[in-house]
Amino acid sequence: MLFRPALLAAALLGAAPALGFDLANMTDAERTAFGTEVRAYLLAHPEVLIEVSDALKAQQEAKQAVNDQTLVGQNAAALFNDGYSYVGGNPNGDITLVEFLDYRCGYCRKAHDGVTNLLKSDGNIRYIVKEFPILGEDSVVASRFAIAALRVAGPEAYQKISAGFYESFRGEVTTDTLAAFATGLGLDPAPILAGMSDPEIDKVIASNHMLAASMDIGGTPTFVLGNKLVRGYVPEAALEAMLAEARTAPAPAQN
Repeated sequence: MLFRPALLAAALLGAAPALGFDLANMTDAERTAFGTEVRAYLLAHPEVLIEVSDALKAQQEAKQAVNDQTLVGQNAAALFNDGYSYVGGNPNGDITLVEFLDYRCGYCRKAHDGVTNLLKSDGNIRYIVKEFPILGEDSVVASRFAIAALRVAGPEAYQKISAGFYESFRGEVTTDTLAAFATGLGLDPAPILAGMSDPEIDKVIASNHMLAASMDIGGTPTFVLGNKLVRGYVPEAALEAMLAEARTAPAPAQN
């Protein structure tokens, strides 16, 4: 583990009053002697550095969790009831799972099976997708195609396409590959491709990017469960445990 001098300094300064002396008012000789003693102690007890680092990490994580709860509350309406995002699973479920995703993201692909399994096995999860393309032009085009499908063909078509981008679609994202992709899913590609030019799709993607920025979300996948914000890939078992915990937590207050 990498030792950060600032961690030890913070710990020592916090403990100084209890030790009965003022580090700031030491003479040079006293400061040198003190530093020598501290160094000797740490060489003899290096586990202290790990304890200090772990304590700071726990403090930072607790602070981040509180901050994330505030962010979820401040953005609850945009997260859970924006009026344009896909709502799947059980729309009347007792817990809402929001996912910010990018179809070209390998970790989103990895998380897909776990999310799909939970939606099937639980049956009481309201699932919302935030299209958040951040990995280049192919990501943007794929999101535009999925959103167009939702707008012109409905949620069932969207669900097939959203899942299909992970399960069966491979290669570059072009008009031809998208047409073949939709056809293979039993959908008519023509109206979906035509709908991709709708300016409202630009607004959806821009709104999701603004929402992500306001919530300090910079990567995919990112999940929102109850009051909790979870950045990064989460294995199915861990996600299931988080959902159980979220069910016992107070609902996010809308600010």
